[in-house]
Amino acid sequence: MIRTKHVLTALTVLAAATLPVAPGTAHAASPWEGKSMTFVVGFGVGGSYNAYSRLVAGHIGRFLPGNPTVIVQNMPGAGSVRATNHLYEIAPKDGTVIGMIDQAIQAFELMGRSGLKAESTKFNWIGRLISNSAVLFAWHSAPINKIEDALEKEFIVSASGAASRLNWTIMNKVIGTKIKIITGYKGTGESLLAMQRGEIHGLSRPWTALKASQGDWIKEGKIRLLLQTGAEKNDDLQNVPRMLDLAKNEEDRKLLRFFAAPSEIGRSVVAPPGVPKETVAQLREAFWKAIHDPRFGADLKKSKLDLEPMRGDKLQALVESGKDVSPAIIERAKALSATQAKKKKKKKSG
Repeated sequence: MIRTKHVLTALTVLAAATLPVAPGTAHAASPWEGKSMTFVVGFGVGGSYNAYSRLVAGHIGRFLPGNPTVIVQNMPGAGSVRATNHLYEIAPKDGTVIGMIDQAIQAFELMGRSGLKAESTKFNWIGRLISNSAVLFAWHSAPINKIEDALEKEFIVSASGAASRLNWTIMNKVIGTKIKIITGYKGTGESLLAMQRGEIHGLSRPWTALKASQGDWIKEGKIRLLLQTGAEKNDDLQNVPRMLDLAKNEEDRKLLRFFAAPSEIGRSVVAPPGVPKETVAQLREAFWKAIHDPRFGADLKKSKLDLEPMRGDKLQALVESGKDVSPAIIERAKALSATQAKKKKKKKSG
């Protein structure tokens, strides 16, 4: 009888295991079961976008059903427009592809950036790692000690990225600084060497990257911190002015806030539009657990990076609120952006 009972128990378990599972239950098939994930980075290797992306990719899979392996794919091009369009139009809408794109993607969208096909609010925003305010700094031998000096003296700045070029164009047009923008250096490494050789006076870097890589220069007084581009002051930089602080009137302040707003998005993870709500919820929860996991914390410390996280639902609301910009501000921003584009085109043709 004992033997018969064991056989019946086994059959009962087998029958239960083969019963169909209702959608949404704990036993529902995972979209990651038996699959790998892809994490698309809208920039090349090097820099904080790549560093934060690889940190998330190295840990998020452990907190998703099926424990998928996550493969990082760098997809640089047009200031992450290539990667943005890929995530928006081409990538599978099942949660197996996520990524990180330019923090200013909404500003580019509102200004009608050529080639951009995505709508920022239709992405599923998974979570933010850190807000990001770039810091403009000068070498100790540069002719200026504070940003106000650039109102009277020429300040030669390397700007290899679209966001920094636009920021300094805005500064010149709205505030009246005399920043001479140099675009010939390929990336931060070349620009830092050019600054040390005296070919340029300074450049900008995200604060977290600058603090991690050039912390000794700051302590030794080799560089001077001049300006923050973000909407909010960094806790470490209470004595360093923001672009906003230099506004001459309320209209200029609104315009500068529009260009500063992307700093609140910072280094954030997105999923394509159309991903099922349940899957988005799982991705957000996995992201949140991953970045608070001790193993992630250890890797973060090794990388000398900071963390200022925001949950996905709050990040989604922040992006939604970013649409509320007056048409007058957008038109003015577009006009200034067009001025920059014309100058760049003229320089190439010449």
